Amino acid sequence: MHILYLLGLVVTILALVNSTTGAEAPKITGKPVIDAPALLDWPADQGLLTPNLNDLTANILNDVHSQIGSCDLVLSTEGNFHPALRDIWPQYLARFKDQPLVNWLYTTSPPISFEQLEHGVVQVGNLSVTCRPSVVIAARKAMEKLENAGYTEGAPMPLLQDRGEVILVKKGNPKGLHSVWDLGRAGVRLVTPNPVVEPGAFANYSATLANIAAHDPHQPKGMSAARLVDLVFNGGSRDPEKWLAGPRIHHRDLPWSVAFGRADAALIFYHLGLYIQQTFPDRFDLVPLGGTLADPRPLQGTVVQTRYLVRIKGDWTARQKEAREGLVETLLSPDFTKIMEKRGLLRPPGVAELPATPENK
Repeated sequence: MHILYLLGLVVTILALVNSTTGAEAPKITGKPVIDAPALLDWPADQGLLTPNLNDLTANILNDVHSQIGSCDLVLSTEGNFHPALRDIWPQYLARFKDQPLVNWLYTTSPPISFEQLEHGVVQVGNLSVTCRPSVVIAARKAMEKLENAGYTEGAPMPLLQDRGEVILVKKGNPKGLHSVWDLGRAGVRLVTPNPVVEPGAFANYSATLANIAAHDPHQPKGMSAARLVDLVFNGGSRDPEKWLAGPRIHHRDLPWSVAFGRADAALIFYHLGLYIQQTFPDRFDLVPLGGTLADPRPLQGTVVQTRYLVRIKGDWTARQKEAREGLVETLLSPDFTKIMEKRGLLRPPGVAELPATPENK
């Protein structure tokens, strides 16, 4: 965990701002304060493996000691759409009711698929799983890395698209936050994904903040996108805790920081914010960034991304192939489209669903 505090690098908003605005990306030269509970960080039996999903705000597994090395199916995926996966999973398993799957597993975390394939393991505390993923869901950049390494079988297929971001705030919105400009105000502390261990998520959110500000035709007097970035990320506010970050997994860390930690707000995917607010309605409210919560219409400059599904090469058994193809069909089914829409996600434009059949119903 100590590496999380070594954030003395210059972090930029990557190419996302340039590709959207055509302007030079405001540089982020500051470093966040890690907001996490003060818990004892017990060493794992096998030491710290790569990749691991240890996170003191969410994933602690000290008293289950095991290694799982035989699985019918492993799905390695980015975790930000985990509510939709949870909803569809019983339907997927029902395909095998006459011969149930044994030792299936899916991860919902920052992207770890490349490291998972390279190292042949994923670790949570004292549990390690050495089963190889047969399916991966990830954003384009992660997909390209897998393709370049020769891990993929066939072309990646567009699976889902997010609907922009919202601001997650404490119940009642006590700081009165209504726009990205309010995140630069004195006394408002923002928590983001950790820029070292979740650079993709951090780049997405920070670029959205800067892009929306840059495209706003009614910028507050004396403000600009560069000034907002300076206030939030580069020490311009003179508040040493203005910019906070989670330690590992942002869809767990950011709500914890807003609810119990030092943060007043978090910029987060609309679909994640929806799930968080619905799960803890007495703790959180959401501030839309374009449209309404019922009908989000992302403001100009919002970064919207597509996640892709791909099969992974391997010496799979007939049973493992059956499990893999059953999952692909389930995730491309009309039923999953309905679940995604309920959970605040969309099918990417032009994606054809598999027709409903007795097998994928």
